[in-house]
Amino acid sequence: MTQVQGATENLISVTSITPHAFKEWALVCNSMLEGATSLIFRKGGIAEGRDGFRFRHESFFLFPTFFHEQVERLRLDPRTTVGSENSDSVALAGYAQVEFTAWITDLAILEPLSDLHILKPEVLEQRYAYDEPKGLHLAMVRVFRISPVWVLPYQKSFGGCRSWIELPPPPHLDLTPVLGENEHNLRRERVRAAAAEK
Repeated sequence: MTQVQGATENLISVTSITPHAFKEWALVCNSMLEGATSLIFRKGGIAEGRDGFRFRHESFFLFPTFFHEQVERLRLDPRTTVGSENSDSVALAGYAQVEFTAWITDLAILEPLSDLHILKPEVLEQRYAYDEPKGLHLAMVRVFRISPVWVLPYQKSFGGCRSWIELPPPPHLDLTPVLGENEHNLRRERVRAAAAEK
C-alpha cells in the first residue's frame, strides 16, 4: 500500500507508490476527481483470468477509458462530452486508495448511496446480473489528484478487456486528497453501514 507522510487537507508527500492502474470510464474518473464519486463497482470481464475479478491492489492509478456510449450509461447531462483517446499517450491524473471492499448481493442496499456514484440504476442491474453468481464487487476509495499529471506513451499492453494494468515505475508525484478528512470519513461510514446489511 502507498505510504504517505504529512497527510493534511492539502498536499501529501509520497514515499512509495505502486505501479498498478485500474481501467475505468473516463467520465467516472472525472467524477472521482471532482469528488462526486467514492464508489467503484465491478463484476469482471472476459480477460480477468480463471479466478475472475477482485480488487487485488490496495492502491492504484486511475486509467481512463474512452467510448461515447458511457454518457448514456451515467447520470450526467446528456450534452456531456467524453473527449477523445490519444493513441500516442495516456494521461493519469488520479490515484485511489481502497478503504474496504464488499460483495453486494442485494442491489437495494445501494439505493441510499446513489449520491456517491454516477452510474445509472440499469447499469448496476446489468453488471449485477452478468454471469453467475449474481452480485457486484464494491470498493470504497479515497481519491487523490496527481501533480504533475503523469503522461505515458501508449503501449499495446494497456489495451484489452482487463481491469488491471502494470505500469513502469512512476516519477516523483505529489498527491492531493479530493475530499477533506471529515467528508471522506462520513462517506466511508455510510458505505460501511450499508454494506454490513448485505
